[in-house]
Amino acid sequence: MNTKILKEKIVGFAVMMFLTIGIFLIQHTPLKAAEKFVIGISQFAEHPALDAVRQGFEDELKAQGVETEIIYKNAQGDTGSAGIIAQKFAADKVDLIFGIATISAQTAKQATDTIPVLFSAVTDPVHSQLVNSMNDVGGNVTGTTDASPMDKQLALFKQLDSNIKKVGIIYNTSESNSEIQVAQAKEIAKPLGIEIVTVGVNNINDIPQAVNSLSSKADALYAITDNIVASAAGLIAKSAAERKMLTIAAEEGPVKNGLLMTDGLSYYELGKQTGLMAKKILVDKVNPKDMPVESLQNTTKIVNENTMKKLKLDKNNPAFEGAVFVK
Repeated sequence: MNTKILKEKIVGFAVMMFLTIGIFLIQHTPLKAAEKFVIGISQFAEHPALDAVRQGFEDELKAQGVETEIIYKNAQGDTGSAGIIAQKFAADKVDLIFGIATISAQTAKQATDTIPVLFSAVTDPVHSQLVNSMNDVGGNVTGTTDASPMDKQLALFKQLDSNIKKVGIIYNTSESNSEIQVAQAKEIAKPLGIEIVTVGVNNINDIPQAVNSLSSKADALYAITDNIVASAAGLIAKSAAERKMLTIAAEEGPVKNGLLMTDGLSYYELGKQTGLMAKKILVDKVNPKDMPVESLQNTTKIVNENTMKKLKLDKNNPAFEGAVFVK
């Protein structure tokens, strides 16, 4: 046999065997399992808005195909408990800590400067000393803000009743987010011809007296994003309706619990947005210090139809235009 032909056959056979073995190995080599990340979720209290943030966060991680082990802890409104939760997560060296609400985020930041920390349901992360600025967070902490479009919401009072002059706000005196919102509301209300009247509370048991006090001082009530207020939304709604007070909320949760209306953000969508940030940190290896604080741009107008009827308001009122009605 021609030596050249023989060499060509040997080379061809060797190539064929190499390809066959390669294909076999590809088909039978198990794929590397997706990396699983441990996420510690610290939620300050139980109420619909914060629950919706957590659900949106977890749903988005699943949608993004991120393998996670979620360790969920709730501080039940206790600052000391929030600190213990954060310290435990840091000691366990979880891959990421998610603080839902300002105090849970602050205690997480205090517990670690190396583990990535995300926050949500925080109105002013700069004032709360979570980040240096909205665009330059300056460390291992970033997240999403729930700052509401207060100008649009306060303007609704005048659309509902042009005679409204004073609007009451109940707020938690120990929550910095609430103090920030009260200050903002006072400034925004001035050009609208509205005076803000406030009553501070320390716990949910103070709510009935607070509503009673405001009923003699204010024409209507504005529910800011406050943990105590959100937890007592049903109670506030009942007390305000009995006194024929118009109520507007900073977000949808209290409206579903009986307050009249909102033109605000969805906490579920806010949670999803934060979940996407978590994916970028864990999977795409983006450094938190390079991620500006994010916010939702779109709002939804929601009206509680039962409350509207109790207050004998016309469904065709311009303030309700484009609204989603719930019962």
